[in-house]
Amino acid sequence: MNVISSKNAPSAIGPYSQAIEMNGMIFTSGQIALLPNGEILEGDVKEQTKQVMQNLSAVLKEARASFSDVVKTTIYLSSMDDFVEVNEVYESYLIPPYPARSTVAVKTLPKDVKVEIDCIAIKR
Repeated sequence: MNVISSKNAPSAIGPYSQAIEMNGMIFTSGQIALLPNGEILEGDVKEQTKQVMQNLSAVLKEARASFSDVVKTTIYLSSMDDFVEVNEVYESYLIPPYPARSTVAVKTLPKDVKVEIDCIAIKR
C-alpha cells in the first residue's frame, strides 16, 4: 500500500489520506472546494467544481495517473438543482469513454461546500 500526498492539493482535514495506491489501483478521498493552502473557495457550484477537479487532478498526478485512468467517480451534491452545472464542468475534464459514475444528493458536505467528488483510477 502506498500513500499518495500532493502539495498541490489541500491536506486532509481529518484522519485520512488524499489517496491510497494498491496493486495499480488509486483510490482518492473525496475532494471539496479547498485551495491547496486549505482555505475554502467561496463561489458558485461551477467554481467549486473546477477547484474539486483541480484537486483531484493534482492527487492523480502525484500518483502518476490522470483523468484518462479514472474508471469510477462518485459525486456528492448538496442540491440536485446543481446537477447540470456540475456536469458541464465535470465533462470538461474528461474524455470518452467516460468513467462509471454515481451522483447523490446529501444533506450537507464538509465545510458546507456544494460538491464533493472522489474517484478510482487504474494505472496503465
